[in-house]
Amino acid sequence: MIPERHQVRAASRLEETSAVWSRKAARREKGSLTVSVEEARKVILDAARPLGGESVSVMGAFDRILYEDVISDIMIPPLDDSAMDGYAVIAEDTLGASRSNPVRLRVAGEVRAGGSNLTRRVSRGTAIRIMTGAPIPRGADSVIRFEETEEEGGYVKVFSESAKRGNCKCAGESIGKGETMLRKGDRLKSADVGILVSLNHDTIRVYKQPTVSIISTGDELAEIGEESRTGQTRNVNAYTLYSETKRYNALPQYLGIARDTVEDMKEKLLEALESDVVISTGGVSMGKYDLVKQAYSELDVEIIFESIRVKPGRPCTFGTKDGKLIFGLPGYPVPTLTSFIQFVRPALLRMMGANRIDKPVVNAVLEEDVAIRSGSLTFLRGCFTIKNGDFYVSTTGSQKSSVLSSMSRANCLMVIPEATEELRAGQRVAIQLIDHDEV
Repeated sequence: MIPERHQVRAASRLEETSAVWSRKAARREKGSLTVSVEEARKVILDAARPLGGESVSVMGAFDRILYEDVISDIMIPPLDDSAMDGYAVIAEDTLGASRSNPVRLRVAGEVRAGGSNLTRRVSRGTAIRIMTGAPIPRGADSVIRFEETEEEGGYVKVFSESAKRGNCKCAGESIGKGETMLRKGDRLKSADVGILVSLNHDTIRVYKQPTVSIISTGDELAEIGEESRTGQTRNVNAYTLYSETKRYNALPQYLGIARDTVEDMKEKLLEALESDVVISTGGVSMGKYDLVKQAYSELDVEIIFESIRVKPGRPCTFGTKDGKLIFGLPGYPVPTLTSFIQFVRPALLRMMGANRIDKPVVNAVLEEDVAIRSGSLTFLRGCFTIKNGDFYVSTTGSQKSSVLSSMSRANCLMVIPEATEELRAGQRVAIQLIDHDEV
């Protein structure tokens, strides 16, 4: 639970300004269409349309997103019942009861949970043995726990007073008839699945999961198990993105590496366009062999922006074709992951109809001086701790885009506004809790 005093703007308001997107207002830098983080998110979310619904078994409903409200047509419990094993009594009969002065009541029978005799009645001077979940017999207004009693020879000694409604559950206390228990757009937790079962749902309508095709690009990449040549690196991005996509309950497929020819990239992209979302990594900068944007153009992809004023992750392309969302993420592993968190993840959640798509953002005390270059909104990899009810944060090591280990150790991203010129220990910074659920 995040203390209220620490809550700040959610991720959709990460920038200092709340500029409204318009393509005319976006500025061109070095010949590319460059937008702010805020503008990029708005464009992407405007393009991400919720998919249709489907019915799934409640056994497979965990972490899916509801397509419709769930309204109860019953009361739970249906009758007043006992919260304890004990004796149903009239509370007034127990007045003054103690260990040294027990009240003696005649045991008039027993009721159990499920199929018990509902004609049982408690009258003055009597008690009925009752089990947890059994309906309260007529006449009784309280339940005394077995631990506070002693039964012998058809009578029970009561060793403490019992208050009216003590250890009793009211009809409809857990779920009321006509009550909206779960709402459209909610992501189903384990307890939510339990509620569905309580309401006798064996299936439930949820949003469909978007299909996601993942492509890596570049001759410099080697697959797992493949002998690498000098200058090649392992194809890390495909596997981190596959894992992140599954984490948010979309349906990823990996299509392999597109080599450094427009033809190969077009072939891979054509296959990928069978999915709802396409993610490619690398090939979106200004180098001679950065050919992804050319391949997009030749396939009539509408490129909406080509870079974002953010560090890390400036070379990030977004476009659409026939309602499909197409992301061209950077080639280095850290900006690939941070770009996914900031831009792809919200789109996937929006397509699944989620009400909440923003990661929690809180204030934290910086525990070290940090060198910073101003000019762009910056995400620094950090690790937060909570001490005496306050958040503290420090960096996880090198902030170079190639150092994936510092991302592995991170549980948050420090959100540093572009006008920042220095970061000193003791000052407060905004941190985005990347391991926490959306708010």
